[in-house]
Order: sequence, then structure tokens, then C-alpha cells
Amino acid sequence: SFKMQALGCGCVGQAVLSRGAHGGPMTVSVGFAMAVTIAVYVSGGVSGGHINPAVSLAMCVTGRLKWTKLPIYILAQLLGAFVGAAAVFGIYYNAFMEYSDGKLEVTGPNATAQIFATYPAPYLSLVNGFADQVMSTAVLLLAIFAIFDTKNNSVPKGLEPIAVGVLIIVLTNSLGMNSGCAMNPARDLGPRLFTAVAGWGMEVFTAGNNWWWVPIVAPLLGGVLGAMTYVIFIEMHHSDPQSEEENEAYAKYELTN
Repeated sequence: SFKMQALGCGCVGQAVLSRGAHGGPMTVSVGFAMAVTIAVYVSGGVSGGHINPAVSLAMCVTGRLKWTKLPIYILAQLLGAFVGAAAVFGIYYNAFMEYSDGKLEVTGPNATAQIFATYPAPYLSLVNGFADQVMSTAVLLLAIFAIFDTKNNSVPKGLEPIAVGVLIIVLTNSLGMNSGCAMNPARDLGPRLFTAVAGWGMEVFTAGNNWWWVPIVAPLLGGVLGAMTYVIFIEMHHSDPQSEEENEAYAKYELTN
């Protein structure tokens, strides 16, 4: 989670603080996706590389992770995101100070809080934003379950994180305009907490019509929805391995006769 946040928010920070000279929507989309890929490679062998409470919750609901581990996973993800945000602020501290004459603003032309957490577009309602996050996270989890499903057209072992990165590029390019496509409660709340204590103040929780809770609740619901959709409509309908072997034997028998 730290690796994802440090590299991902670093991409956003570089784009914002340079006023577009060293990045833009595409570098943020690709950069954040590759940050997730690297984070999964780093932590995948130890924890499964969830780096997202929505993924961990979906794994618990579908019986892939023990419920007793869920609080530990979520706490680690939050702490990693918080420290990752702090690292970005430290590395770009002089740039932050120069950008807005030392003022850390949440809204307006010199806003920098959006480097760390997501905020809704001016036109976006809470209901529309909630639906946005439910749908994008549902698609994320549905596709992740497909990528790691060895009975499906599975990705070659070791390349799954790259497939996840490509998936996130697609999601951020297609569903990112409304509110930045958080899809991850820890990725949003951890850095938001950091900004609250680092100088941006409590406005980070009131901005966007008290937006802060949407990227927490909606992804958790969407993740479970996407995971269950995959299990019910795809995973449960895989052929039994034994029956496949029997079919192959029967086909050979028919062929030889």
C-alpha cells in the first residue's frame, strides 16, 4: 500500500505541481496503474497483494480469506497509504511551498489536496458519485477474480499484476472523470487523514458536500457485488475437472472406433 501510494500520488503530484509541464491525465492513469502493479509484485508473495480493503473484504465474503485477518489487512493498508502520502509530501515539499506561496489549499485554482485523495467534480452529486464508485469497484473485482481464476482463460503465472495494471488503466480512462476513480478505501482515507494533519485542515472532510465517506463505503459494496457476480455467473459454471477428463477419454474412444 505504501509503494502504491508513494508512486501513484507521486504521479499526480508531479502533474499538478508542474502545472501540467511534467504530466497529465494519461501519465497519472498509467503511472498509478503501474504503481499498483509494482505494489502487487512486492507484496503478493506474502499477503496476496490486496493493497485494497475492498479486495480483502471481497476475499472474505467469498471464502478466500479468513475474517479474522480482515482488520489486520485493512489497518496495514491504511497505514501504508498514510505513510506513502507523507513520503510524497516530503519529497515535493519545496514544490508545494512554491506552488501556492506556502498555502495548502483544498479548493480553488491552487488546490493541492487532490494530489492525495479524490474529490468530486463540481457537477457531481453524492448519489451519482456513489453509483460511480460502486460500479467501478465492482468491475475491478469482477475482473481481478477472472484474472486469478486458473479455470478461466487465466493469465500466465507471474504476469497477473501486469494484467491488473492494464485493468486499472482501462478503468481510470473510462470511469475516472467524475471523481478520480478511487476504488480503494485505504488509498483514499489514509492520504486524506494525512492531509488533515499536515496542514490542509478539516476542510478535506467537508469539501465536495462531505464527499469523504463515499470512496470508503461505495467501493466496499461494489467490491462485494463484483466478486459475487463473478462467482455466481462464471466461477460456479466451470466444468468439473473429472468430467473434462472423462469427456476427453470418451472422445478418444469414439475417434479410435
